[in-house]
Amino acid sequence: MNEGTDAWTLLAIAGLTVITVVARGFFFISEREWRLPGWAQRGLQYAPIAALSAVIAPDILLTDGAMGTPWRDARLWGALACAGYYFWRRGGSFVLPLSIGAGMAVFLPLRLGLGW
Repeated sequence: MNEGTDAWTLLAIAGLTVITVVARGFFFISEREWRLPGWAQRGLQYAPIAALSAVIAPDILLTDGAMGTPWRDARLWGALACAGYYFWRRGGSFVLPLSIGAGMAVFLPLRLGLGW
């Protein structure tokens, strides 16, 4: 069934490679210092949490592509434990790894022990 790579696929890969190199190297090519406006710097502070939410939220909230996670879902309880621990200990040291650990401490017994 694999007929090989056609010219359009190779052209798309080459084009995306060029765009990526230029976009990432743009800041090194410029001779003068390039500064972002204040509003853009503030907005970029929220990019990691927005990306993480976009990846994790569908996995937790959707079951077979439909909204409405059943209450007997270990992912939901693990995520709630993780968020709860984070907001409880916010500002402490190692809060993110410990939050993940708290979520896994709830998730694993529910998934492996109860078979949720």
